[in-house]
Amino acid sequence: MLEGPFVAPLTTCLAQLGYIGLYLGEPKIKMGSLVAPLGKRTQSEGETSELLLTTHFPNSVITKESVVPAATLPARGPDWRLVVRIVTYRRVEWAINSFAPYKSPGVDGIFLALLQKAREVVIPHPVKIFRVCLSTGYVPAIWRQVKVVFIPKPGRNFYSGPRDYRPISLTLFLLKTERLVDI
Repeated sequence: MLEGPFVAPLTTCLAQLGYIGLYLGEPKIKMGSLVAPLGKRTQSEGETSELLLTTHFPNSVITKESVVPAATLPARGPDWRLVVRIVTYRRVEWAINSFAPYKSPGVDGIFLALLQKAREVVIPHPVKIFRVCLSTGYVPAIWRQVKVVFIPKPGRNFYSGPRDYRPISLTLFLLKTERLVDI
């Protein structure tokens, strides 16, 4: 279930618009056993996931990053007036509307269609957050989380090995809003 400062007003607005339920459930598709390079089959979902990750992301390391509270971060130089000119309600609205509404969501599970329909309620909050992020040079750790989904490659007769799938990295919409400074 989603948590955070946006959830209550967003849920209320979406229920009124008839969109509630689009993001509340995540389909679980279990991937079967795969054949490892030495011919041995994976025995569990965990082994299958590990095989896919090590095949497609060799030498990657999972780290536990400590989150620095925003209050202790030093400001990085840009004048606040410049940040306020860069990050505006109109630009955040433009960024939200520049995405296709039903693109796959990131780890938060929120579809852009929801943000696009509830923009009057939602946009003032990310405007404040983006301004602080830009002025401090800090990107929240949760925004840097990625959901990797493995999609079967088309045209294959069998899907028994890790190379029969391709990874798709799904990031949070909030991380993709670097478009704000590209205008």
